[in-house]
Amino acid sequence: MKSTLHSWAPWLARRAENVAVLMLAALFLAFLIQIAFRYLFNLPIGWTHEISVILWLWLVLWGAAFVLTEREEIRFDLLHAAVSRRTRRGMAFVSALVIVVVYAGSLPAMIDYVTFMKVERTAYMKLPFSWVYAIYIVFAVAAIVRYLWLGFAALRGDEPEDDDPTKMGSGI
Repeated sequence: MKSTLHSWAPWLARRAENVAVLMLAALFLAFLIQIAFRYLFNLPIGWTHEISVILWLWLVLWGAAFVLTEREEIRFDLLHAAVSRRTRRGMAFVSALVIVVVYAGSLPAMIDYVTFMKVERTAYMKLPFSWVYAIYIVFAVAAIVRYLWLGFAALRGDEPEDDDPTKMGSGI
C-alpha cells in the first residue's frame, strides 16, 4: 500500500500543478480580455474582473492545499535554524496540533457558511457564492490532513529538513 501511494503521489502532484496552471492561464486570458474591452473598445465589462478575482482566490487556496510542499511553506528561519533537531520536532508537532485544532474546530462553521451562501449570487456571472467559497473547504480539509501527517511524523521522530539557504525557494 505504501509503495502504491508513493508511486501515485508524484503523478497527483503534477496534476495539481496542471490545474493551477490552467487557472492561471484562464485568469491571464480574462485579464487580457478586460484590458482589450476597456482600452481598445472603450467598453468596460464586469465579468472579467469577477472571474479574475474568483480565479485568484481559487488559485491561491488550491496552490496552498495541493501544490506547495512543506519545504516551500513560510517559516521563521532564524528561529527554526537556531534550535536543535529535537526542538524543531517539538515545534513541528505543536504547530501541527494548533493548525489541526483550529481548522477542525472551525470546519463545521465554515461548511455552514459556504452552504448558506448558495442563496447569494455574484453580480455579473450569477454564480452561487457557495461555489466561489467552496475552495476554502477543500483547502481546510487538505490542511488538516497535511498537518495530521506532519504531526504524526514529528511524534515518530522523523527529522525535519535542515534549513539550507541554497535549497530554499526564496533565494534569500
